[in-house]
Amino acid sequence: MASSLLRSLVSRSRSRLSNVGAALSTRNYSLVTNQISNHTAKWMQDTSKKSPMELINEIPPIKVEGRIVACEGDTDPALGHPIEFICLDLKEPAVCKYCGLRYVQAHHH
Repeated sequence: MASSLLRSLVSRSRSRLSNVGAALSTRNYSLVTNQISNHTAKWMQDTSKKSPMELINEIPPIKVEGRIVACEGDTDPALGHPIEFICLDLKEPAVCKYCGLRYVQAHHH
């Protein structure tokens, strides 16, 4: 009796696993794409507000005395980003890849 119960459970679990595998292999990701597109369209609708990139570009480049600057994004670590060390050897401003702040050496300008 126990062996027939065990066989029944094993056959049920196998049929469920095969159904799950078939569902995963034929999954449709278009719903996710539509959600992303709708979110982006909603963000771009309101032209009265500036985008984050427009806001960060309004901040003038930060002048630094040394060759290397450590950008954290904010003075409060909870609001910032991982520390990025930026080399300022070039004349054009160096941009932080996390927050977009720009840095230049003080003697270049």
